[in-house]
Amino acid sequence: MKKIVLLVGASYGLLSVVLGAFGAHALKKIMSAEALQSFETGVKYQMYHALVLLMVGFYFTFSSKIENYMAWAFILGTFLFSVSIYFLALGKTWNYQVAWLGPITPLGGLLLIVGWALLIANIYNGFQSK
Repeated sequence: MKKIVLLVGASYGLLSVVLGAFGAHALKKIMSAEALQSFETGVKYQMYHALVLLMVGFYFTFSSKIENYMAWAFILGTFLFSVSIYFLALGKTWNYQVAWLGPITPLGGLLLIVGWALLIANIYNGFQSK
């Protein structure tokens, strides 16, 4: 699990830089300010959680279920949140009907909140065992 978390974290970081540059240069010319701002929100959250995944990947052993649930909540939450925002922003720009993705974004956000709550629980449990 540790290797998966670190690989996903590094991949999310790489993709957020690529997508951020794509948004700042290519999409800036064709997207509305509102759609571009949404796209940039997806990029920011992806980078924040790429860094979180790297930190937890280096810190935790993933020997407990709660550590594994935390990692999967961050991985899936980041994917659902950011990717749905990318497609919603691009859909508006290219007139694609992707409104069905609307409910996916808050689901991803909820998983991110769960990931953070489990991180707090993991840290608390670590202090309790010492």
